[in-house]
Amino acid sequence: MNASKVCRGLGISAGIGAGLARDLAVKCERLGYHSLWSNDEPTAAGLETLAQFSGAARRLELGVGVLPLDRHQPAAIAAEIARLGLDPAKLWVGVGSGQLRAPLDIVRRAVAELRELLPDRTRIVVAAMRPQLCRIGGAIADGVLLNWMPPAQAALARRWVLEGADQAGRSAPLVASYVRVALGPSSLQRLRDEESRYRNINQAHRRHFEALDVPLGSVGVAASTRSQVLEGLAPYDSAVDLPIVRLLAEESATSLRSAAIAAAP
Repeated sequence: MNASKVCRGLGISAGIGAGLARDLAVKCERLGYHSLWSNDEPTAAGLETLAQFSGAARRLELGVGVLPLDRHQPAAIAAEIARLGLDPAKLWVGVGSGQLRAPLDIVRRAVAELRELLPDRTRIVVAAMRPQLCRIGGAIADGVLLNWMPPAQAALARRWVLEGADQAGRSAPLVASYVRVALGPSSLQRLRDEESRYRNINQAHRRHFEALDVPLGSVGVAASTRSQVLEGLAPYDSAVDLPIVRLLAEESATSLRSAAIAAAP
């Protein structure tokens, strides 16, 4: 990636309608985004959303962030990627421990297994929020995906990743971070609602937000104009390699397009 140019991804929730996904992909390619990302839900498959993106925007890289290992075994992940015909050279496959115990060992084993199962060009990403997983990601992954961090915390987490890579004697992986972005009159309430849900989603997230000790609605960007969105994103541009704008918008062509334009690099 060119260090002189802002590099930015765009992320949405899995399960978006196929037509909306294709339209958004075309728009993001024209706007100069680096990549399109989808999460994964029990009722909506992230890899299928990537397949919808792929058919419409062939130049964009694609990432799933992330496939929880309590619901997705490495062999099943590899089989689904092959079934959907996703191009390994453009793919970032994110995994996380989900609700499983002993997350460090689980993630290590899963990454090693995926290395055996997937084509060489496929990039593997580890989801990390705390120091140990950040360092493990730095040691074994092609990318580390941060989540729910203010810019200063994201910069600190990036240093943990770099420490892990240095200790392993390897080049540092790409460090990406989801950044929630809400646009419009109700943007702050949407950000607060989303953050409140994640603050209580499980014990790991509760501990994470307790450690951050920041007010509700402060982790992300809530804005009314493109200039305000860019001002909010600017600290992330220097804190990590790839900020991924996670849209908090209605599932409509107008809302998604407007938010994507506002946050475009």
